[in-house]
Amino acid sequence: MASVPRACRFSVAAIVSILALPCFAQNPANPPPEIVTDRPDTTESAIVVPRGSIQFENGFGWTRDHGSSTLDLSETLVRLGLWRRTEIRFLAPNYLYGTAGGPNASGFADMGVSVKQQLGPLPGRFDLAAIVGASLPTGAHDVSTRGFDPFLKFGWSRDLADGWTVGGMPALFYATEDGRRNLTWELTWNLEREIGKRSAAFVEYAGDYPHTGGSRQLLHCGAAFRPTPRQQVDLIFGFGISHAAPHRFLSVGYSFRIDGLFGDKRLPRP
Repeated sequence: MASVPRACRFSVAAIVSILALPCFAQNPANPPPEIVTDRPDTTESAIVVPRGSIQFENGFGWTRDHGSSTLDLSETLVRLGLWRRTEIRFLAPNYLYGTAGGPNASGFADMGVSVKQQLGPLPGRFDLAAIVGASLPTGAHDVSTRGFDPFLKFGWSRDLADGWTVGGMPALFYATEDGRRNLTWELTWNLEREIGKRSAAFVEYAGDYPHTGGSRQLLHCGAAFRPTPRQQVDLIFGFGISHAAPHRFLSVGYSFRIDGLFGDKRLPRP
């Protein structure tokens, strides 16, 4: 096997450095709201990060897709709370490294920018948020779509009894594939169960339905653990249930949030 490129080694070192960060100090008299991430599932959460907070969501993944295997890292999403119901989001270029099998392109994928607006809570204990953004053609030639690809998402959730939550996300992507636009509709359904005060497990269906080509439908499950109110570790495993979908995939992640960037005394600084 070929040696791992320098950029990939650098990304691994960055993730190790993040994992080595000490737990943030907390003020018992003014506890921060618990971290809520948009990973590891496909469904986006229906709330935004607190105003003046910045949240880093990171991960490392492996995918087996029609005879080929790919590693990807660091799956980093940066979320900055601008106002009480508004956040700006930056999707860092993900590094893809083909490890085995057929045509495995390696290199950095496209970056993305978006804005998330919380619209809930709504009557009936529903939460709702809208995300509008686009991916930018910044990636390597064999990985990038080479187009400005806009998208629109609506993440929703509803709390049920006994720690259960149901949610989902309809989304629309105006994607570029082989130099042509391929309008893609995405739909997810998510069922989550709190396990104690710090853990949760979920099962999710996610399906992409492009105008051209076969549907990519996935079924996956995972769990998340919060060692502190502002940190989360997670794990997800899934498999494809349609011919065009990846055969199976696995991802582990670590996320953390830093509060008080705008001097808001309602949230303690780490």
